[in-house]
Amino acid sequence: MKVFVFDWTAYQENVDKYREDGVLPRLGASHFDPQAAAKTYENHLEAWAEMDKQGFDGIAINEHHGTPFGLGNSPNLMAAALSQVTERLKILVYANLLPIHEPLRLAEEIAMLDCMSNGRLICGVGRGAPREYKIFNVPMGESRGRFNEGFEVMRRAWTQDSFSFDGEFYKFEDVSLWPRTFQQPHPPIWVPLTGSKESIEWAAEHDATITPGIFRGSMREDTIRYFAECQARHGREVQSDKISIMVDCYVADSKEQAIEEYGSHLMYLFNTLLRYDQVWQSDVRKTKYYSSTAFEHLREGAKGTLAEDDTVFNEWTMDTVRGAAQHMPIGTADEIVARIIDECNDAGANNVLLVCNRGDMPHHMYMNQVRRIGKEVLPRLQAHNVTFVPHAERQQAAE
Repeated sequence: MKVFVFDWTAYQENVDKYREDGVLPRLGASHFDPQAAAKTYENHLEAWAEMDKQGFDGIAINEHHGTPFGLGNSPNLMAAALSQVTERLKILVYANLLPIHEPLRLAEEIAMLDCMSNGRLICGVGRGAPREYKIFNVPMGESRGRFNEGFEVMRRAWTQDSFSFDGEFYKFEDVSLWPRTFQQPHPPIWVPLTGSKESIEWAAEHDATITPGIFRGSMREDTIRYFAECQARHGREVQSDKISIMVDCYVADSKEQAIEEYGSHLMYLFNTLLRYDQVWQSDVRKTKYYSSTAFEHLREGAKGTLAEDDTVFNEWTMDTVRGAAQHMPIGTADEIVARIIDECNDAGANNVLLVCNRGDMPHHMYMNQVRRIGKEVLPRLQAHNVTFVPHAERQQAAE
């Protein structure tokens, strides 16, 4: 099994100190500490270099804008730095948000990164959260069209000696990319799936590796089933190497210790970082971001997807943490290994993305997690090989 760490690169200072009467204002220049930002990048680069030494298979970074939730505004810049401080780690950019960027420039940057890393790059692509569209003034109704056209521009740029493109949003005439990607025909494509039917169909068409849903349950199961159905249309069966899952984990000497140490950082994540300056789904539903058939393949409709605010944006207390921890890989190394393997087996995933530094976790705690997971958890996960995708098999049996 391949083991990645997913790192959002959260701003290291806790911004709750700026609350007034319990309300966090829109953060501006007066709230920003450049020294804290510089230290955030420095600390994460140190952690990523340590992951390389510990033998992790990869590091995943992503793109967000205008929020202390993550300082990876340009994940390609982060990947460039990563390529120079690591030697073996796969670098998963998860993901560049295609609809808000110029696709030819992204194709060039991915090619550069693939060469700079000697072919260690994995190209994740996504549509992005609604708040990204507000910031960049891109109509949400154009999201799907821009995504589809954007990737087609990138694919042609990577695979054709020269290409032209005449779309609704992008037009190019006789362009030849230089440099070319290190991996041929291009780096592996990964895509996070958070529920919508069209994204699953796109992933199957392009034989992408998927991360189906953020939680275990019916939404993930139905996503894998439909992915298998779509793959079959292209003459393919779903392999476990094409499935990845993301899990929060924290290793300690006991579950009680893990909850005590990690709890406040999870609360800060859910109560402050995820909620900051969000666009709520009541407003999203007024746009064409989701099609009228987006969730018809799911038994419970939009429930459990990011189209529901309650899926993520709940108020957390220590009681919430204690309750959630009973079902999460938070505790001793033995419990973490058992729970992660069980969840990977259930999803049929031979890739796992570990999240072990939520919120405002201090650097020394993050480094401790990297080393403890590297020593106590990582070898046992890597020794486990998932070869069976049960929900895909059920779909194929039904046919």
